[in-house]
Amino acid sequence: MRLWVDTDYGFDDLWALLLLRRYGATAEGISLVAGNTPLPQVIANALGAAVAYGLDAPLHAGAQKALVREVETAQEILGEKGMDSRGRFLPDVDGPQPPADAVEALADWLTQEGPRPVLALGPLTNIALLVQRYPEAAARITRLVWMGGSNGPGNHSPLAEFNALCDPEAAAIVADAGLPLEVVDLMICRQATFGPEDMPPTDPLTDELLGGYLDIGLKRGRAGMAIYDPVAALAMVRPEAFAFERHSLSVSTARDETYGATRFTADPEGLTWLPTAPLEDIARLCLDALTGADA
Repeated sequence: MRLWVDTDYGFDDLWALLLLRRYGATAEGISLVAGNTPLPQVIANALGAAVAYGLDAPLHAGAQKALVREVETAQEILGEKGMDSRGRFLPDVDGPQPPADAVEALADWLTQEGPRPVLALGPLTNIALLVQRYPEAAARITRLVWMGGSNGPGNHSPLAEFNALCDPEAAAIVADAGLPLEVVDLMICRQATFGPEDMPPTDPLTDELLGGYLDIGLKRGRAGMAIYDPVAALAMVRPEAFAFERHSLSVSTARDETYGATRFTADPEGLTWLPTAPLEDIARLCLDALTGADA
């Protein structure tokens, strides 16, 4: 599989990219978007990961803020870098910065021959800008798998999941664009959890970054931590691991307690596919992708 990845590059985004590589998928381009952290740190994470893990997909800097709302990050939870650690961090890289042409580069990639799947792991700002500026290119997306939204309670507000709340207007544009959308939401991700006893054998950098990610849950008195972006990557490369149902999707842009809430309505004619249950041990499949990650 050849695909494009749009990401706000926290640790679980990196984990998702490592899972894609483990399954033989090739990211032909990576567009970066502000979300987990401000865009400069997202870029720094992407450059550090490319050096540490040999991830050679071209990088393209994109939106540094949401379409309408003020900047929202997850640094309070994930740390200033968007990824915590029990020791080592990604290296700081001095060198050329990626070009600020994410939307244009994605549009160009979409005009090429063959299937054009896109995996979106953060706020949908870049994808919404693509829909607005290059609708014909956006219409060539063959699958758009997004980790975001919630068919239930939220995690960044009582009703909204972080990636949706970070840019509700962008999510609403994408939901209404008629694209072949698969939404890997909070509810399915929370069915993939791991604890200290599940840590896979891997290299020291990955082990300490994964430990920092696990500590997010442990420090809150939980037995473990849910897995998010890698579950979306798994849905992209191994859809048979999930039961999907068709839905219609709407996103609230009302400036009230519903802001960023996603509403899924079962609809046999709906264009949004929602994984409703795992059919395999999706947590183990995600963790196995880190075995021998070779940082």
